[in-house]
Amino acid sequence: MKGFVLGAVALAMAGTVPARAADLSYGGRSWTVPQYSWAGPYLGGTLGYEWGTVDRNPARPRGFNGGLTAGFNWQQNSPWVFGVEGDLQATGADDTFAPWKFSNPWFGTVRGRVGYALNNVMFYGTGGLAFGELRATTFGLSESHTTAGWTAGVGAEMGFAPNWSAKVEYLYVDLSNTNFVITGVSNGYRFGLVRAGVNYRF
Repeated sequence: MKGFVLGAVALAMAGTVPARAADLSYGGRSWTVPQYSWAGPYLGGTLGYEWGTVDRNPARPRGFNGGLTAGFNWQQNSPWVFGVEGDLQATGADDTFAPWKFSNPWFGTVRGRVGYALNNVMFYGTGGLAFGELRATTFGLSESHTTAGWTAGVGAEMGFAPNWSAKVEYLYVDLSNTNFVITGVSNGYRFGLVRAGVNYRF
């Protein structure tokens, strides 16, 4: 009787799970486990911390950042996941050295992602375009420049519900040098950041 009940439950599960499933065997019985899908568009938010250096100045801006993320993943009968992702972040990173204060009020990225999924856990690498603002202030004078550069990093993401996932990632961002009148030299900003995020997949 016990074997009949277990067999009926297994049959019912097999009839309701998606076609993409993994077969597991335990105690001589076969069970089906639904596969997590990473495919499709998603929106999310992030919160992190950055620390960086300014070219030709001893200032070391650092502080918290947070913002919005949007992306799209492709996955088709394979553990490989390919995607594109963009984000825009507001930051409180700044530092003062002698009369100079440098800050990074905001930055954004547009990146490709390549991941390898172990069902609902994915490890990935990412890289692409970065852009953002570097602001210099001294003796009441302020000057800002928005420049572009590049970014690269790695991360891990875990699906904890059919449409929800959480991630942690590290990015290195290089914003190119530009000439500042008030400093008299060319300054750029390079920084690393660690952040966590939550995504909702449609």
